Amino acid sequence: MITLAAEDLSLFGRDPWWLVVVKAVFCFAFLMVTVLFSIVWERKVVAWMQLRIGPNRHGPWGMLQSLADGIKLMLKEDVIVKRADKVVYVLAPIIAAIPAFMAIAVIPFGPAGNEVSIFGHRTTMQLTDLPIAMLYVLAVASVGIYGIVLAGWSSGSTYPLLGGLRSCAQMISYEIAMGAAFASVFLYSGSMSTSKIVEAQGDRWYIVLLPVSFIIYIITMVGETNRAPFDMPESEGDLVGGFNTEYSSIKFAMFMLAEYVNMVTVSAVSVTLFLGGWRAPWPISTFWAGANHGWWPMLWFVIKVQLLLFFFIWLRGTLPRVRYDQLMKLGWKVLIPVSVLWLMLVATVRALRNDGYDFSKIVLYVGGAVVAVLLLSFVADVFRGKKEDAQAQTPSAAFDPMAGGFPVPPLPGQTLPPVPRRRPRHERELIVSGGVDTESDREGREGDGV
Repeated sequence: MITLAAEDLSLFGRDPWWLVVVKAVFCFAFLMVTVLFSIVWERKVVAWMQLRIGPNRHGPWGMLQSLADGIKLMLKEDVIVKRADKVVYVLAPIIAAIPAFMAIAVIPFGPAGNEVSIFGHRTTMQLTDLPIAMLYVLAVASVGIYGIVLAGWSSGSTYPLLGGLRSCAQMISYEIAMGAAFASVFLYSGSMSTSKIVEAQGDRWYIVLLPVSFIIYIITMVGETNRAPFDMPESEGDLVGGFNTEYSSIKFAMFMLAEYVNMVTVSAVSVTLFLGGWRAPWPISTFWAGANHGWWPMLWFVIKVQLLLFFFIWLRGTLPRVRYDQLMKLGWKVLIPVSVLWLMLVATVRALRNDGYDFSKIVLYVGGAVVAVLLLSFVADVFRGKKEDAQAQTPSAAFDPMAGGFPVPPLPGQTLPPVPRRRPRHERELIVSGGVDTESDREGREGDGV
């Protein structure tokens, strides 16, 4: 019987209580400062893309604009609508915001060893770690969905309810593909611990070994955070804000805070899983031995997170919003099948390597399987095209759209019956007001003998 070795996480859990509090405060402060900077950066970058100035009043270069916006929201009147379920209405933004902060607890900012000293105490640059740390991240992300759907339901209004349901369906749909992308990393690294996953990328980052998983995760993290071009909550006819329509003041600010904190969190998870975590980029790590020791790993981690946040902003300033049916089709018909097939491929490669097969043989077997799947899909498309052409050439059967008591659209191969139109009793003539304007009008009048 094969047994898996337990994760050696003995370095965690030894800190005194005051150091745990210091680390927790640092994680909270890191998220808040990054959010404040990201809001200003987003407005500045989008303004630069659109040839505008952007924020330039509050603070040097407008850097305190997001802080001014937060103070303004807190000082606004806090309104609670009459038909709202007040308890759930107040708890919903809290439920949405708190899980966004919880995932950062297992993200490593540096090596797992006692690399740094805080007030004379050697410690790791991570709050804590778990043998199932990535499952903890998925669970926390799922809890945040409750805040959105409860906010829409408790408002006692139609548009927030529809917006909450649409946002909930979107986030659940994209979490499935995200979980499959995570599973590929688990198979390759042999661990669900975030610190062990970063250690496994010492020779090569997983963005090189698992490029399909990285692309799938990048798409799903945009859908998971309800960001453009997948910002469906804000597109309810472009008139209302979706699930947060009936919120104001600090409660509305908490929803906005949860969105931006989620952006930072999913970017940190992407850095940890695919971009080497706290490790220095390739050119620097080759000639500088101390780049991955001391406080320097935190710098590389922050730079990578900021690059991914810039990617979020770049998407918002570049791509138009997609329709909801396109969003769900991408999630269910493209991302989930591709992620499952890629997961099976990764599992097959890992099984062949564990059995001692040579790398060239693995490439041969995998390449042959991929070519066979492509040939089968090509043959299926050819036969499907012939069938559709045959259906298009045969006269389609008409149907009664009101047969069930209410109008229904036609199915493929069916056409609506011709609409009977009464012929006019006399031909309509064009009445032109004023005199003759053009040469054609003058010729027409002269031809009529006028």
